[in-house]
Amino acid sequence: MSDSAGGKTEHVARKEDQKPLVYEWYLVFLLMLAFVVAFIDRQVITLLVEPIRRDLELTDTGISLLMGFAFAIFYVTMGVPIARLSDSRSRKKIIAIGMTLWSIATVTCGLARNFWQLFVARIAVGVGEATLTPAAYSMIADTFPAHRLGRAIAVYSTGIYVGAGLAGVLGGWAVKVISEAGTVELPIIGTLFPWQMTFIVVGLPGLLLVAIMLATTREPIRKNIKTATDGTAVPFSEVISFLWLNKRTFRAIFIAYAFSGTAFYGFLSWIPEYIRRTHDWDIGSAGILFGSIYAVFGTAGTLTGGWINDWMTGKGYQDAALRCCTAFFAIAMPFMVLTPLMPNMTYVIPMLALMAFTKSMQQALSPVAIQLSTPNEMRAQVTSIFFVASSFPSIALGATSVALLTDFVFKDDAAIGYSLAIVGGVMMTLATIAMFTGIKPYRASLERSMEWRDDNQAASDRSA
Repeated sequence: MSDSAGGKTEHVARKEDQKPLVYEWYLVFLLMLAFVVAFIDRQVITLLVEPIRRDLELTDTGISLLMGFAFAIFYVTMGVPIARLSDSRSRKKIIAIGMTLWSIATVTCGLARNFWQLFVARIAVGVGEATLTPAAYSMIADTFPAHRLGRAIAVYSTGIYVGAGLAGVLGGWAVKVISEAGTVELPIIGTLFPWQMTFIVVGLPGLLLVAIMLATTREPIRKNIKTATDGTAVPFSEVISFLWLNKRTFRAIFIAYAFSGTAFYGFLSWIPEYIRRTHDWDIGSAGILFGSIYAVFGTAGTLTGGWINDWMTGKGYQDAALRCCTAFFAIAMPFMVLTPLMPNMTYVIPMLALMAFTKSMQQALSPVAIQLSTPNEMRAQVTSIFFVASSFPSIALGATSVALLTDFVFKDDAAIGYSLAIVGGVMMTLATIAMFTGIKPYRASLERSMEWRDDNQAASDRSA
């Protein structure tokens, strides 16, 4: 039974869907660790703003391009082709290759001697990391039943907060220890500054995780495919036709996450430096504080949001992902405005915790919505297009939008808190409005997806 007007439908879990999922959760855990490593490698630069600015003679805008734009630019050029491979080839091998590449690229960041060398190395980090999430989402969706998918993707998605947290905690600790050790002289390479050694130290663990993943995981069997997967991806024209048929749904999701992601990455990039500049903390301590709060409260928020989504789905709300996401955006907005305006750290710390919790509640919901409303054989491609349309502008412009306000509107490094508040307030309001417009169209997209699967099952039964 279904009720399109209310977005409610009866959900009955099959007995086979209730079996213990031991290996399946192990796979999610390893993929989450990969996401953690990726995010540490991506975000450790946020703790190195001042020494990189000093040694490479950069402004906030210049360093923001290294934080965001250099990393994100790869999604425009090669993200979709890699995703096409993920829809037809071994996702496990694609992730392993990407993880090896971004780990080596992070180490290479530590060997950079000028802005452009560091810029190219950061592009290479993005090259590797572009392989992870589209393939990981597709693997998880082929491993878990629909009524457990929200929690599974939520656990994977905690990697963004655990990774950001560990980037702060471990990165902050590394900055303290390595800075005390001073410069290092290496044969052939020469003198390395503490910020360069930090990149090298955090880049190496990913290579160990590659070996573990290759040795202990297997490629999931693809489910609900329209045609047999023979190594050939669905034609890209068919993917575009599918997106056009569901344009109101995907337009809302893509635009909402572009706005919300701009606010998220702006905060992620500049909060440690905001604490250093505004409240006179050393950057190592600021990173440890920020990282601890994000790891704990960001993870808790992501898991809570995934649980609420699954609870609403179990109650029959087929549009739970977009309903919840709209509400979570609206709840997070005031905390993102108020946190950087607090007068002292006594108020900043609890507000930062509330901001991390509320902002993270939506983290798993866009992939849930995309996986459930997209045919299996084009999921990775649609996810990659999602990254191009939403994650690219968020990562590329999040750090830079804050820096531009600081450099060219306020013209004062100490005004970074006001820049953060403006970006948070404007972007989260627009994200809430955009996501709300997608709730009704999303129900229609789910019905089309169910028809696709029913047709496929009927065809399979006839052939049997």
